Amino acid sequence: MTNQIDTNKLKEAEAKSSLAKDMITSAIEQSSANQVLAGEALKQASQEIAQVQALISQVESTLRTQTLEES
Repeated sequence: MTNQIDTNKLKEAEAKSSLAKDMITSAIEQSSANQVLAGEALKQASQEIAQVQALISQVESTLRTQTLEES
């Protein structure tokens, strides 16, 4: 059996990481003008990054399980 990587989860992780990057950029741009909005953008970016980490961990776990089953 060939290892199957869940590309849908990886694409979702990629989209979320791009969104997080945009939020961080927004926080940088707003940092001097509006610290409340900058802080909210950073909070949202942090949440997106946590979701990206979870998605990648799920894909890694599945891949490890498949590799062990093939052994």
